[in-house]
Amino acid sequence: MVTIKDISEACGVSVGTVSKALNGYRDVSEETVKRIREMAEQLHYQPNAAARQLKTRMSHNIGVLFIDETACGLTHEYFSEILNSAKSEAERLGYDITFISQNIGGKKTSFLEHARYRRCDGVLIASVDFRSKAVQELAYSEIPIVSIDFMYNGQSSVMSDNVEGEYHLTKYLLDCGHTRIAFIHGEATSVTDKRLAGFHRACEEAGVEIPAEYLMKARYHDIELSREATRKLLDLEIPPTAILYPDDFSYIGGRQVLGERNIRIPEDISVVGYDGIRIAQSFSPKLTTYHQNTQELGIRSVRKLVDAIENPRTYLAEQIMIEGRVLEGNTVKVLKKQEVSK
Repeated sequence: MVTIKDISEACGVSVGTVSKALNGYRDVSEETVKRIREMAEQLHYQPNAAARQLKTRMSHNIGVLFIDETACGLTHEYFSEILNSAKSEAERLGYDITFISQNIGGKKTSFLEHARYRRCDGVLIASVDFRSKAVQELAYSEIPIVSIDFMYNGQSSVMSDNVEGEYHLTKYLLDCGHTRIAFIHGEATSVTDKRLAGFHRACEEAGVEIPAEYLMKARYHDIELSREATRKLLDLEIPPTAILYPDDFSYIGGRQVLGERNIRIPEDISVVGYDGIRIAQSFSPKLTTYHQNTQELGIRSVRKLVDAIENPRTYLAEQIMIEGRVLEGNTVKVLKKQEVSK
């Protein structure tokens, strides 16, 4: 195993100088720091984790609390992309990732106890029941946390702008001449509340009244419930000309129903998704959707958490909003005036 002494001998400097250079001290010249770090890389030097923990009182370990009720785990496209970018950024900043659960070696425990057991310097909280007592116990503990798409009082959060996202998606349909717009939304969460607010705002600004039967509750990432909701909408006396789906994956259910009934997209009905996952862009016709910037969500959440860990005296909690954009595909028809009135 390569040691600091090996690097000092290779560079012709003292062990102390090498230690300072690798640990970011400023009393070593930039030229010397560069030379030492290049040599450390050439020799494949790895710092001793136990020694670093004793010195810094940090584990350089970030916990991730991620519970996917749809049972897709890390195959869930939206969250897997967020967590992948978070992992890459954590590693770049010198941190490892550990998943937090309520189980240690087969023994039932709390999220907080598990985070302490793993000596997590901080925890990212994503895709959980944010309001559960077990999650709140961790969120308001001594361990720094950053939540994704949910805000705790006095804690930092990184949010996809769901209000503006659904607003712009709905406005896109309105600008294409659609007034009979149905919205199949997700379960009762803060994300759903925000998307409903954006949807209604766009409709109200356009002077469009949406019948109550055009609003259908389903579930995120649930093909079957979106399939059922689509059937109900198509069976209405006056069906919609456009349907907003909870997410791109759920749209698969609606797409199947439309196919079974020989309803063409977009000739007979227009559809849009949400998220902008890769698989949706391979559909034919290409799905119009709202792309959430998952890479930026992951990166910014880790940066904010590391700031809380490393700079506790100057750290300030904040809500960071990440914008997305409408991805125009081929699933929305521009209606003529006579088609709107039908």
